[in-house]
Amino acid sequence: MEMPKASDADKERFRSLVPDSPDVAVKPMFGNLGAFVNGNMFAGLFGPVIGIKLSPDDKQKLEGSERTVPFGPADRPMRDYTGLPEIWNEEGDGDDARAKAWIRKAHEHVAGLPAKEPKAGKRQTPG
Repeated sequence: MEMPKASDADKERFRSLVPDSPDVAVKPMFGNLGAFVNGNMFAGLFGPVIGIKLSPDDKQKLEGSERTVPFGPADRPMRDYTGLPEIWNEEGDGDDARAKAWIRKAHEHVAGLPAKEPKAGKRQTPG
């Protein structure tokens, strides 16, 4: 399986959509990016697609009202994450405010989950 890589423009846009908060850490992951709070990923970038982890109610609401896409490898999508609609992933479409709002909901949801303990020998820092 070949892992799609995010372009520099995709990465820049992702960073601009993620909440600017001291509890958020944006880190590289397999040539893409992940946004974490308390050690748990709430948003990720897989190629040009942004995926978010929402509460079950918000996930159902988003998937029921928009043309979302699977997030992650085609043969093994991440079931707890919803890929934002492809149209939202194109620059200049005017949907950044909508994407930011859903990413903020994902941040709030995941921030309320138990913190993930760092693996032995690793230190997690926001940023």
